[in-house]
Amino acid sequence: MSTPSPRARYRLAASAEMLYTELEFVERVRRLHERGFEVEIWDWSTKDLPALAATGAVFSSMTGYLRGDLTTPDGIAELIATAEESLRMAELIDAPRLNLHGTGLDSDGLPVRPREEVSEREWATATETLGRLAELGAREGRVFTLENLNTAVDHPGTPFARAADTLRLVRAVDAPALRLNLDLYHAQIGEGNLIALVGEALPWVGEIQVADVPGRCEPGTGEIRYDAIAAALRELGYAGVIGLEGWARSDTDAALDAFRNAFGV
Repeated sequence: MSTPSPRARYRLAASAEMLYTELEFVERVRRLHERGFEVEIWDWSTKDLPALAATGAVFSSMTGYLRGDLTTPDGIAELIATAEESLRMAELIDAPRLNLHGTGLDSDGLPVRPREEVSEREWATATETLGRLAELGAREGRVFTLENLNTAVDHPGTPFARAADTLRLVRAVDAPALRLNLDLYHAQIGEGNLIALVGEALPWVGEIQVADVPGRCEPGTGEIRYDAIAAALRELGYAGVIGLEGWARSDTDAALDAFRNAFGV
């Protein structure tokens, strides 16, 4: 696990889904662990979880469902059932956080139930569904995190996608076992004004994820001043995880060095 500098209380993680992609998945996890990072994985159903646990890695998060959505009867039933299954699987690698989206995403990152507009009734239903998930997480001592996405580039048609949307839902539930996965790559594309967003959202944040814009690669490859964001997070006293959920522009080791340098760790 990475050791923060005296001014940085947060810890760093990296996505095994997007880095060291030339390696087998277990070896990706092992390599990230050797580099001193916590490890994020996505769909656990495609992984050998005992083999991942045997690497000794510390896992920051994993996907917390396989199918479903927040608002339709069938979708809610699927979401709750696969979230319960995900909680059981999280025990195998001791993943503390389980990630959610406004609806299931297909293999291309597109919503399985796309929506352009969401009614007030659907907002209320989504809040109720997330409250049920928070109760499940609290029972098992784990936290569900609701991730914001962008609809302009990567995930068009995804409901409850903006950071403002996810923050509204998590605030409404107001439960320790439901937090935000605040993805600043997506937020820059969808909303911008990242330092103000971080300041507003921080009381409800469970994890922060980063990548640069455009390209979704490591800090320093695009337009985001991650050094300024790091300074703001240190000033605010953020003590959670910051995860690199981005591609390496050319070399993973160089990307991880740039990530670490941007956040002063």
